[in-house]
Parts: sequence; C-alpha cells; structure tokens
Amino acid sequence: MKPTIYDVAKEANVSIATVSKVINNTGRISEKTKKMVMGIMEKLEYQPSTVAVALTGKRTFTIGVLVPDIANPFFAEVARALENNARESGYTIILCSTDYQLEREHDYLELLLKKQVDGIIIATEPKDLNKFKHLQNRNIPFIMFSFDHLTLDSHVVTTDDVRGGYLAGRYLLEKGHRHIAVITESDRASGKLRLEGLKQSLLDDGMDFNNVLVIHSKSKIEEAKKAAQQILKLENKPTAVFATTDLIAVSFLNEARKEKFSVPHDISIIGFDNTVYAEIADPGLTTIAQPIPDLARYAIQLLMESIEKPGRSLHRIMLAPSLVERESVRNLRN
Repeated sequence: MKPTIYDVAKEANVSIATVSKVINNTGRISEKTKKMVMGIMEKLEYQPSTVAVALTGKRTFTIGVLVPDIANPFFAEVARALENNARESGYTIILCSTDYQLEREHDYLELLLKKQVDGIIIATEPKDLNKFKHLQNRNIPFIMFSFDHLTLDSHVVTTDDVRGGYLAGRYLLEKGHRHIAVITESDRASGKLRLEGLKQSLLDDGMDFNNVLVIHSKSKIEEAKKAAQQILKLENKPTAVFATTDLIAVSFLNEARKEKFSVPHDISIIGFDNTVYAEIADPGLTTIAQPIPDLARYAIQLLMESIEKPGRSLHRIMLAPSLVERESVRNLRN
C-alpha cells in the first residue's frame, strides 16, 4: 500500500505539520529533524502529492505539453526534445495527444489544471479559444509551439513555414519540374502557409498556380494513402509531389511502390519536417528540415522565463527551415 504523510509522521515520531514543513521547506525546523524526516521519507519511498504541494503555492516542476497526434513523427521528436530540455531545467513533462478532437482538448486542459502544472506548451491549434483564454485569466504561463494565433497573447516559437514551402517549390523548379501536385493539411495553419510558400515560388517563376492540383489530407497514414491514390490514378500524373509533412510524403512513397511506380524515376516526392521517417525511407526522402532541437530549446527557455518572471514582454521566435537533399527527387534537366 502506498505510504502517506501520516506513515512518515508516525515513523519519525513527529507531527504531520512538521513533515509538511520539511516537504515545503517552510517554518523553523532544525537540520537534525529535517534530515531525519527526509531519511524516513526515502526509507518508506514516500512521494509528496504534487497537487498538495501546489496548494501551498509552491511549484510542481511539471510542464504540460499538448500535441495533436503523437503518432506523427514530428510531434514525437518534438516531445522528446522538449523533455530533454525540461529535464535540464529540473522539470518533467505531462504529454497529452488530442488526436485533433475537441473533447480530448478540453479534457487534457482540465487535467493539466488539476495537476497544477507550472506552464503549458501548446503545439495543437486551439479548437476552442475560450479554454485557452481561461489560461490567461488564471495567469498560467503558456507557449504556442509551431503555430501562431493573433487572438491569444503568448510567446510563440515556430518555423517559417512560408519560407519552407518556397524552398520546396524552388528546388522542384530547379530540377525541371513544372507539373506539380500538393498534398497538404489545409485545415492547419502550417499546411496553409507551406502551400502559400510553394505558390509564391511558382508565381515568381512565371507559372500559373491554378494548374497545380492541391489535395487535402491530415497527417495520418490512412488519409495520406487515399490522397496518394488520387494522384497515382490520374491519367496525366504530375512529375513531382510536395507533401507538407514527412508522414504524408512517406505514405505517398509507399503507395507509389505498391502501384509499381519507381520513385524518383516515374514520380518525385519532397516532404517537410526532416524526421526519422525521411532518413529511413527508401529512397531517402528529400525534405524541408525544421530545426527541432532549437525550437524545443527556445520553447523551454521562454516558458522558464515566464514562470520565473510573470508579466514580462512577449516574444515571437521564428526559425528558418533548410532543405535536406536525399534521393526522392529526379533531376529532369539531365
């Protein structure tokens, strides 16, 4: 049975109030008594309730992280990088994956509030702004990660998605591709911005963007497969496809292989994120890299500053993406 504060007090032959003062480092307790109580706590493997500690006004040294889909390799790698940086600051994270569902978003926000987390990193685009404004009203520090929302006053750490889309388009044009299709998460700001970047690169090259096929797909394997099939079944197939996440890109690559299409000989594909999927794909996936370690470092740094000094000025950090060339895009100029 899990030991309680009563068990510690009984074993140490002190009052519950004394144990509480040792836990919260309050009151006037002799070093001898403090060491003795802490020794009993270690012996009994007693862990103070984080909620009980929070009720005293102390920090819980926990951070909530809200992501839309932990199965997406980008968010999995982000979560790992955030956890590594949080640990260096003495914090642990509570990871919540909403699976794009409003009910889960509400439930997880309530959970994080009950857990009395010291701050929250939000990597999922809010479906109910009132819930997030509630965080502001309660003065709970939070960071918006990989997206921005003008109605929420918050630190923002993100990648220049427009620039990333532009890099992808320019690269395809340099390789001689003029018949291009796009698979994007059109209901996410990042997908729209990456599409906008690609569009601008084509317009700068004198192309008519109206001739570009754009297909919507969430960054989920089953949806990405269906989007891939739409393109692969076309009579007049594009020479190249820009997928706005690596998960979508690798799903397309796998569907192309099933349909006996050679990548990149028959059709080329470029992704976005530079996750482990891009590295282990066959052929290796050319992609736009997000600087995940730097994004995580800045996010934790800003959140720590918000926890230490509430009310300080807000910052918007936008990092530049870069192109990582592998073997999934054919050079049509050769």
